Amino acid sequence: MDDSLKGKLLLASPALQDPNFARTVVLIAEHNEDGAMGLVLNRPATTTVAESAPELEELVEAEEPIYIGGPVQPSAVIVLAAFEEPAAAGLLVRDDVGFLSAEADFATSRDATRQLRVFAGHAGWGPGQLDEELEREDWIVEPPLPQELFSEDAEELWGDVLTRKGGAFALVARMPLDPSVN
Repeated sequence: MDDSLKGKLLLASPALQDPNFARTVVLIAEHNEDGAMGLVLNRPATTTVAESAPELEELVEAEEPIYIGGPVQPSAVIVLAAFEEPAAAGLLVRDDVGFLSAEADFATSRDATRQLRVFAGHAGWGPGQLDEELEREDWIVEPPLPQELFSEDAEELWGDVLTRKGGAFALVARMPLDPSVN
């Protein structure tokens, strides 16, 4: 598959009606003929990693929220990391960013990474499903900037990336959730 979106961001278009994905930014981790998998980057939960996945508490700062990675397998935990040594990743998504291996030693993982973020669940598409959604223009595709993958202000990421993209996308970024109240 030559047109894989692996490593790219998908930004939900305003036309996307699925409440699981309204105004989301998804990092595509895998995209091939079998389907696609990604993580919603801009949905921090109200619970912390310590509360939700205490076994991972030593990997992140105190009070770091767990992020809602998507509606698929919401009880599964995925750790996205920027690695000092990319070969240490269980799966690389792009450059030096990928997933911590399930077999990773947490004590050494903190030293082998620059940034870590813990997600509950992921986004998933069956064969051809994401391609159909792209044809319907449900998603806007954009390559990420490195700082966007671990944004300090995740809830503003959708608008920030659209604004960076410019033109009509910058206008979309400023649209209210319900345009009828404008």
